[in-house]
Amino acid sequence: MNERIFRVLEFQKIIEQLIKHAATSIGKDYASKLRPVSNIDDVVRLQDETDEAAQILRLNKTIPFGGITDIRMSLKRSTIGGVLSPEECLNVADTIYGGRQVKSFIQNLEENVPILKGFVERITPLKELERKIKNCIDDHGQMMDSASQALRSIRTSIRTFESRVREKLEGYTRTNSKMLSDVIVTIRNDRYVLPVKQEYRGSIGGIVHDQSSSGQTLFMEPKAVVDLNNQLQAAYSKEKQEIDRILKELSAKIAEHNEFLSENVSVLAEMDFINARALLGSHMKAAKPKMNNKGVIKMKQARHPLISMDEVVANDVEIGDTYTTIVITGPNTGGKTVTLKMVGLCTLMAQAGLQVPALDGCELAVFKDVFADIGDEQSIEQNLSTFSSHMTNIVEIIKHVDRDSLVLFDELGSGTDPGEGAALAMSILDEVIARDARVIATTHYPELKAYGYNRDNVINASVEFNVETLQPTYRLLIGVPGRSNAFEISRRLGLNEEIINRAKGLIGVDSKSVENMIASLEKSQLSAEKDYEKAHEILLESEQLRDQLNREWNQFQSKREKLFKRAEEKAEKAIKQAQEEAEIIVKEIRNMKSNVELKEHEWIEAKKMLEDATPNLTTKKPKSKTVSNESKELQPGDEIKLLTVNQKGEVLDKVSENEYLVQVGIMKVKVKRNDLQFLGKPKQTYEKPIATIKGNNYHVKTELDLRGERYEDALLKLEKYIDDSLLAGYPRVSIIHGKGTGALRKGVQEFVKSHPGIANSRPGSSGEGGSGVTVIEFK
Repeated sequence: MNERIFRVLEFQKIIEQLIKHAATSIGKDYASKLRPVSNIDDVVRLQDETDEAAQILRLNKTIPFGGITDIRMSLKRSTIGGVLSPEECLNVADTIYGGRQVKSFIQNLEENVPILKGFVERITPLKELERKIKNCIDDHGQMMDSASQALRSIRTSIRTFESRVREKLEGYTRTNSKMLSDVIVTIRNDRYVLPVKQEYRGSIGGIVHDQSSSGQTLFMEPKAVVDLNNQLQAAYSKEKQEIDRILKELSAKIAEHNEFLSENVSVLAEMDFINARALLGSHMKAAKPKMNNKGVIKMKQARHPLISMDEVVANDVEIGDTYTTIVITGPNTGGKTVTLKMVGLCTLMAQAGLQVPALDGCELAVFKDVFADIGDEQSIEQNLSTFSSHMTNIVEIIKHVDRDSLVLFDELGSGTDPGEGAALAMSILDEVIARDARVIATTHYPELKAYGYNRDNVINASVEFNVETLQPTYRLLIGVPGRSNAFEISRRLGLNEEIINRAKGLIGVDSKSVENMIASLEKSQLSAEKDYEKAHEILLESEQLRDQLNREWNQFQSKREKLFKRAEEKAEKAIKQAQEEAEIIVKEIRNMKSNVELKEHEWIEAKKMLEDATPNLTTKKPKSKTVSNESKELQPGDEIKLLTVNQKGEVLDKVSENEYLVQVGIMKVKVKRNDLQFLGKPKQTYEKPIATIKGNNYHVKTELDLRGERYEDALLKLEKYIDDSLLAGYPRVSIIHGKGTGALRKGVQEFVKSHPGIANSRPGSSGEGGSGVTVIEFK
């Protein structure tokens, strides 16, 4: 893409804003090199990257880029054998730590950010190198005593020498204070000295290292401390040598990891760059554009990125679908040039991976080139006129324009004779349109107002002007050419009506017709917009009414369900109370068994009829489709209801085509199919085959499986099963209750102890199921 377009559309100002949002120096460096790309796959990838970072921002989360610096030059020096300074080594360690923080943050995100997670996979933690550097250099960039044993020893000797030197010199200050300008110990040329008065130079003796500006004070090193100072300087030299050795070792270690460190820096710079793009989009209240390679641009409420949101007027722009060219007419300072620059700048931003200031759902095209001839670019150095300057640009554009180009013409054909300029403008547009480029042009020529009506791929547009206030509204009106408004403006400014009428008589008939047509179009446009706004309001009211009805309907359904549930709970409570009373009566009858002769099967049948009389309360809705009672073929074992007596039973066998043998209670009867209602398949209770014993002509299984049952239901089943087993005359039976929490087992054992018909009970043996089974023996 040509560099001139970046200057014309002020793309550099976008880059400057982007740089401000980068957190690191390497991110700012990447941002400064921002350029659009022309491959649609690359553009889509860039937009997806920005959108993932924007997704993190929308969750009020921030990627931690703290501590990351540009260490690329340090890495380069280390690889060629250079020794890094403590500050450079510390920057390497901080960048390693920062990279690890960024990696951990992205990997722990629950949001779907596959591109960013792919980036951080390339970051190598390098904890050992970071630890080694931090063990040698403190947070202020100073080498620590712990960096090596030798350094610790040297610094201990330095502190000893310093202490001895200061002790001797402080002795001088106490005994010879009158010879000193100030009773202090100071340093000159890295050696400890005393400030001696000029006249006592000979009395102190030693080496003069400096003197005051007045010459009255000499900074002298007494002979008594010369040797100690020499030893101190030697220790300083050893310290420097040891520090250099340690730094050389650290630099070599950094050079060993140069490849990983360089990759870490590259990834972190890229992520900071992506995050800066997202931050800029958030600042502009921008949206992710959908990209295409068909030359289609559709933006709703698009704003110029460089104009304050408080001042800019948002406009809808659409091109490339039903028409490829827009010709905008209207008054000066009406916003035509702003519209041109807005479309061009948004296109460049989108192709550079930036979001654009428009509503969600906007769509932009990927162009190979964006060309623009905007403003008065007269070249004084080349001695070119305004017209010549424009034509030079246009000639260069026509050389390169094709179907993958977006072309922006501002005041096309201006700067020369109006008639020739208009003809030239139409001819240039015809040429560019013929190459299937996307074109937006602005003009003052009235001849171009009718241009859009004579071309299939061209549409007129204008910027609105308020005649009442004599101010432009900056609104773009697609489909309506602009009109002069000269007569209306003159009238508002007070020009004599007679002069205005005479002027109207001087203009041509064709011009009058065009102006009348434009006025009619503007009126129709305004009327259509009002109708649209009214229809939109009605739509919103309808949606609110629909939502309100849905809420009220849901509330009604919820209240209805609660009432049904409350009624069923009340009924269930009453039935349960009746069952409890019946149970008390049954127990009393059982206790009276020794005094009153009573047939067992009579109270068992009575109890079973009580259970069958209990309604099946449920709030579940019936299924929409049911199998016909007559069409369902029954199988042995199916649960059924005998409709003639309203009792549940079990299918034993099929006797004929329409007749079945069923067992209801203790009865076995042959029944017609029409008298049977299918209830369901029998529940599987215990996988192990259970033997049945025929006793007293009554079929009862010798084992009862209570696993999975509710506690109350299990005890009811147990009680009925004990009664049935007694009636069948079994000597013993097994109750399978499982181990679980032990609650059901305990309940079974307590029931067994209190039952008068049970002689003994014991846990099952290892072959019988262990503690998960209770074996009962009857009297």
